[in-house]
Amino acid sequence: MTAWLRVAAIVFVAAVVQVSAWSQLTLLGTTPDLLLVAIVSTAMLRGAIAGAVAGFGGGLVVDVALLDTLGLTSLLLTAAGYWAGRYAETTGRGRAYAPLVAVAAITVGVGLAAIVVHYLLGDAVVLGRSLAPLAPAVAFNVLLMIPVHALCRRLVGAAPRADRVRQLEVPAV
Repeated sequence: MTAWLRVAAIVFVAAVVQVSAWSQLTLLGTTPDLLLVAIVSTAMLRGAIAGAVAGFGGGLVVDVALLDTLGLTSLLLTAAGYWAGRYAETTGRGRAYAPLVAVAAITVGVGLAAIVVHYLLGDAVVLGRSLAPLAPAVAFNVLLMIPVHALCRRLVGAAPRADRVRQLEVPAV
């Protein structure tokens, strides 16, 4: 099975589990986001394009399953997957703490972006109620990233990456 099919299977299973069983789990006023963690993990392993595609696909599954505003979750998770992949391709390459930093930052980013998008769509948004669960969500997603990233690394593996920085030889004058 190719890596793309494995990524698709991981994201699909995470989306179905998130929508069906995981959404019933509420801790400290928030629900850990298994789908977001799986997308960030696969993006950290396979790159920005794979992360964006995984985010779009996973978001589309969630939007269709919940009969929610079609494309809203896809938009947020596409951006999340892309930026997680870019972080891994540039700064986070080879660092053990990079997946934890990425999922923490992206959880905050997606939470804030969701507030803005809901406001722009004309939904009633209470800022205090929207921001309060953000800190526990970051903590739960960081803790969830440890086993999910290990599982994704085992199933998908890291993409081979060429070194993008080459030294140029300057002719002597």
